[in-house]
Amino acid sequence: MDASQQAIADLRAAVGLATIAGTAAAPVSQNQLLEMIVETAAHLIDAEAASLLLVDRATDELVFEVTLGQAASEVKKVRVPLGHGIAGLVAVSGQPMATSGGQHDPRQAADIAQRVGYTPQTILCMPLFLGDEVIGVLELLDKRNAASFTPADMEAIGLFANLAAIAIQQSRMQQDLSRLITDALLSLSDPIGTGSQQREAVQQRVRGFAADLESEAGYRWALEMASLVQQLAQQGDNERRMCESMLRTFLDYVQTQARQDDVQASL
Repeated sequence: MDASQQAIADLRAAVGLATIAGTAAAPVSQNQLLEMIVETAAHLIDAEAASLLLVDRATDELVFEVTLGQAASEVKKVRVPLGHGIAGLVAVSGQPMATSGGQHDPRQAADIAQRVGYTPQTILCMPLFLGDEVIGVLELLDKRNAASFTPADMEAIGLFANLAAIAIQQSRMQQDLSRLITDALLSLSDPIGTGSQQREAVQQRVRGFAADLESEAGYRWALEMASLVQQLAQQGDNERRMCESMLRTFLDYVQTQARQDDVQASL
């Protein structure tokens, strides 16, 4: 196995561990995984710069998630409208694209290049898919010591794009988990006999708990919790009831703490 194959194998292993909620916690965070993927792609394909952009459906724009190379800090400040520039076209069409026309290629986003002070001469851009939906693009710029990127480069970047999409999917599943837990805890809350201030205190604690799940510190713990709940639920009805009991016990604790805080505040 050569160096490039080993690097891809290592990335696959890292992404694989991050997506397994059944037996292991994630070794690195989603942001770290994406940075690893982009850095390794740029190194192996010998590109001077690289970036990973994600689609913001609320604004129909691409947002830079990872940037490497010349003008990286300036590029981070830019949003790319869908359909604009090479990356925008790839995000809309779902088709990979390689160009070597530099500033003479009318498809390039000349306005963005001028704003950041960097005009790439060669570009290789690959869409990121979740199912049938394009969720972003992986872009490599300016292949060293070559007039253009090659078909082999395009094949390789396709592997990295797939790895990035898996990492992003895993992150979104974790965020969905935190929302699910928040909704479950709030729905189990019993308003009878509970004052409005106490209910608000409980809700604040629950939302704080969910925010911790989405943080870097709570990343691995969230996956471990998902693994435990999944394994218990698969055992049968008794185990599923046990999961619900665990949630109720936690909520009782939160409510008790909120009441104690109210008492302390009133003294």
